[in-house]
Amino acid sequence: MLDKIDRDILNLLRLEGRLSYRELGEKVHLSANAVAERVRRLQADGSLRGFHADVDPAALGLRLEALIDVKMRPGTSAEHFEAVIRTIPGIVEASLLTGSFDYMLRTACTDQQDLVRLIEALRERAGVQETYSRLILRTVPVKGRW
Repeated sequence: MLDKIDRDILNLLRLEGRLSYRELGEKVHLSANAVAERVRRLQADGSLRGFHADVDPAALGLRLEALIDVKMRPGTSAEHFEAVIRTIPGIVEASLLTGSFDYMLRTACTDQQDLVRLIEALRERAGVQETYSRLILRTVPVKGRW
């Protein structure tokens, strides 16, 4: 069970993952060693899943971002779909949904042709019956507390 200090540490790291143990300790009123032990425990129990760089896809030449809603063919398992999408370049994230579509994919592609290639791969290899795509025009970071 997470206490208030654990939740504060997680929230601080979510907002700025590069904080040192000393800086975290100052913010939650603990020593750097006590914070380090808590962070190790949070990693071990799966509450803290990792530290990641927030990279602008455009810096990598991936200037076309899209959300693709996916409806799978009858008989296609989630395990099969998830295994295949891990092999398709350009898929950044997948969310299993309720409602009329099964998954929503966040993608980052070089251009329209790259997006078409990705959608065709979904239909040919991942058991996808239908897609509905929306281009992302701008993403606004919102880093409020949970």
